[in-house]
Amino acid sequence: MNFRNYLFISAVCVIAACGGDDKTPVKSAPVAAKPAVMAPFRFHKAIEVSPGQTYDVLSWGRGSSQIGAFAILHSDSSGMKYTTTTGDLDGEITDVYNADMDVDGNPEILIQAKGKDTVNYAKIYAFEFNNNDAHKLDFPKLTNTQRKGYRGNDNFYIREGKLIREFPVHDGNSASAKPTGAKRQLEYSLRSNNFTVKQLSTDSATADNDKQVVVKQPEPEKKQSVSKSKKRKHTEPKKKRRRHRG
Repeated sequence: MNFRNYLFISAVCVIAACGGDDKTPVKSAPVAAKPAVMAPFRFHKAIEVSPGQTYDVLSWGRGSSQIGAFAILHSDSSGMKYTTTTGDLDGEITDVYNADMDVDGNPEILIQAKGKDTVNYAKIYAFEFNNNDAHKLDFPKLTNTQRKGYRGNDNFYIREGKLIREFPVHDGNSASAKPTGAKRQLEYSLRSNNFTVKQLSTDSATADNDKQVVVKQPEPEKKQSVSKSKKRKHTEPKKKRRRHRG
């Protein structure tokens, strides 16, 4: 083997060694885990409604998971103003929504909480913010018709500026009630800081309510005519008897 061939073979070996497939798996950088909420806090969600306007919603409490308190921390970083709105909390916060339901330019912060008694009922804590002032809004309770077959497990979401509420309908309100397969859907609107609600779905509760207002049809006219003829037969003989005596 001459020197030229030796250099050629050596070069091929070096290239093969350097360019060979490395089957050693490359470890990706670990994804930073979401920071856990430390006790006594249980929930935290930050909502930025506009640049420089952020609302941090938190809940806290020790010794119980079903009662406690909530706080809405409003950071106006552009105006360097910071305000806090607090309230008592029944249940645990499951989500927070931001909307401008009355289209007045002032954001509404809606806190959804889930409590427990005999059902997993839902409760909404609603506030409208005008700059740094918070105005509490009274969220309406379910009416008797809306509550028929209600066993909790609500689902809320914002659609076209309205708050939509959905929950499965059961064949009763007791603990042994079973789902009927129907779902009740309610739409909440806001006007002059007052909520209005209308039902969008047609379910078993509406059908039962319609059955209760059904009026019975009147009896056929034939039966009425027979009764009139009987009355005439009783009156005519009396007139004939009076004439005979006279």
